[in-house]
Amino acid sequence: MNFDKELDARGLNCPLPILRCKKSLTDMPSGQVLKIVATDPGAIKDFQAFSKQTGNELLSSAEAGGEYTFFMKKK
Repeated sequence: MNFDKELDARGLNCPLPILRCKKSLTDMPSGQVLKIVATDPGAIKDFQAFSKQTGNELLSSAEAGGEYTFFMKKK
């Protein structure tokens, strides 16, 4: 999937991946896509909730080798 910016949140535990994501999205124009890579298993539910609360669209989430990859589109 194409993305405009990447956030490496590996090794960070809740709520840091969400806080870093929020900060990154603030600096991005509407419609751009942020790729987030995290290792916290709780990030799956966190990013789903963050998407619902903020209106930023969670385009996809996947897990491979203990890493979770999310693509979020800024509203």
